[in-house]
Amino acid sequence: MKSAQLKDLKVKITETEKPVLSGRGAIIKVLGCGLCGSDIVKIKHASKENESSIKLGHEVVGEIVEIDTETPYKKGDIVVMGHHYPCFNCDFCRIGAFSMCETFKKSNIEPCGFSEFIKVDENHLKYTVYKVPNNLTYEEAAFLEPLACVVRAIRRAGYNLKNDNSASNALVLGLGSIGFITAQALKAFKVKAYGYDINKERTKLASKFNIEYKKDIYDTVFMTSGSSKAIPTALEHIRNGGKIVVFSSIENEDGYKNNDIYYRELSIIASYSPSPEDYKISYELLCSGKVNVKNISTIYTLDNLAGAVEDNICGKIFKAYIKI
Repeated sequence: MKSAQLKDLKVKITETEKPVLSGRGAIIKVLGCGLCGSDIVKIKHASKENESSIKLGHEVVGEIVEIDTETPYKKGDIVVMGHHYPCFNCDFCRIGAFSMCETFKKSNIEPCGFSEFIKVDENHLKYTVYKVPNNLTYEEAAFLEPLACVVRAIRRAGYNLKNDNSASNALVLGLGSIGFITAQALKAFKVKAYGYDINKERTKLASKFNIEYKKDIYDTVFMTSGSSKAIPTALEHIRNGGKIVVFSSIENEDGYKNNDIYYRELSIIASYSPSPEDYKISYELLCSGKVNVKNISTIYTLDNLAGAVEDNICGKIFKAYIKI
């Protein structure tokens, strides 16, 4: 079967063995997979020493073609999934830091999302897999995992769907695909949400979804831009005693100065990857249409994955979906 790998620091589509089901789990025929910003980071920072261990693609939609499970899923189901799950028992899980769990870090789909077939285990089926509803296209459903990451960041900031958050306001810095769905999800949490980006095309797209910028002081700022240049903008817009949610890596080691945090009593919070509960909320937000991702993905074939990566890096597209 075809599968994506990094070879000589370039994205290549190679022939590899189809995964074999042994024990509980499923073999899934991949129908498509979203290209994540984290895939781009992996590619940019790859080395000859680590490239063979890098797995590309995890925003998978596919059809179950083989299965051995105690879950309700069956052969023929069209599903969308995440790629990591926690143990629920370790010290990290006990305090809710699920993405720091060793089981979480080690668990993954095999061999990678940009493959014709993948293998998932029973815990994937229990905690990260959902049936694709009829009202979502495959490209839309592929946002389950990135939106779950967003939900995690919003909940880390202290917002809860059950609470009345209408008195709170938040600014999203960076309106790429993650910032775009973060602003929408904040509104679903009933937070007054705004967005800012120096890219006028992104700003124009966001405005079509009622995501606007307002120069103001905010309770929470979500950093999704991936640029250290956004740090002064965050400090300019955050109120004293407010929260800045670090929700992306940046290109260097610049950060927040100690005295900026100390004298203003700012909380700098990091959010990395979702828990099973975040997947549930993400699924509900997508199915209900409260987060709208219609027609924002550009479709590529697996053989043109390298082209999708290049177009993403050059800023030619908003989001890539690789049809397989």
